Amino acid sequence: MRAIRAGGLSLRWEPRTAVVCGALALLAACAAVLVVGSGEFPISPPDVVRVLLGQGDRATEFIVTRLRLPRAVTGLLAGLALGLSGAIFQSISRNPLGSPDLIGFTTGSATGALLQILVFGGGALAITVSSVAGAVLTALAVYLVAYRRGGGVHGVRLVLIGVAAAAMLEAFNSYLITRAELREAYEAAFWLTGSLNGRDWDQAVPLALALAVLVPAALALGRSLGMGELGDDAAQALGVPVQRTRALLTVAGVGLVAAATAAAGPVPFVALAAPQLARRLTRRPGAQLLPAALTGAALLAAADLISLHLPTAVPVGVVTGVLGGVYLAWLLAATGRRR
Repeated sequence: MRAIRAGGLSLRWEPRTAVVCGALALLAACAAVLVVGSGEFPISPPDVVRVLLGQGDRATEFIVTRLRLPRAVTGLLAGLALGLSGAIFQSISRNPLGSPDLIGFTTGSATGALLQILVFGGGALAITVSSVAGAVLTALAVYLVAYRRGGGVHGVRLVLIGVAAAAMLEAFNSYLITRAELREAYEAAFWLTGSLNGRDWDQAVPLALALAVLVPAALALGRSLGMGELGDDAAQALGVPVQRTRALLTVAGVGLVAAATAAAGPVPFVALAAPQLARRLTRRPGAQLLPAALTGAALLAAADLISLHLPTAVPVGVVTGVLGGVYLAWLLAATGRRR
């Protein structure tokens, strides 16, 4: 750990973490450039960069800025939001499986969107609002059920209740699809896989605005989050208001996953894998919020690139689901061997 001092200000940083963050940001940017250059009309990475710098021809500029760049930006921002949200909830629950995928928040967001698509109807804005509302209501219900008077919310209880809520919501989502018309059922099923196809600035801009508020708030609470992993009693002894901090972080985490799901659909496993990979890369314990966010951005951008170059085009959620399933199996096997 090193510190930079300027007058009365002091900034502490860890060299390895800084290098890892820089490498992850570069990897995510490179993957995004390759995504922008992929398609029926391939564009080389140097040409993509020239267009982004305002030096390309008009036809290439149209393809890059109007057709492909919104998809790449949405993927980067959604991955960043999911990685950061996963780090928050894994730290709060003190459980490597405590990601929003598994404790129901992503499923609740999908339920809100499905109700809007299949029952109420409406455009992209209505689906976005309903998706956010579904995540918020699900989180509120799980939090209230998990809360114990005098003891607050504990990690294992939060995970167990969240898993139960996710199972019930998934059953409800399946019921909604079976009762829908064929065209609407196809649209809903495609949305549920998690996809970046057809994304434009109508999805990217609201997601960017949400992250501009939620990411700084989550990072500001990061130090308290790290102290909370020492245990409630130890954190309180250090002056951390545990329950209030946990509630604020829950709000930030739910907002992040809701915004990402509204923009890209319920992309699986990024929120689960990104925080754990970030800890392995930085070799530091605790919640590595910024590395986890950048890992999520790099993972989703890379998965999108893979989906574009498969023999048959598939949604990005299928790629993350396959990779995430393999990772989860390896994680459970490794945990079993250590025991």
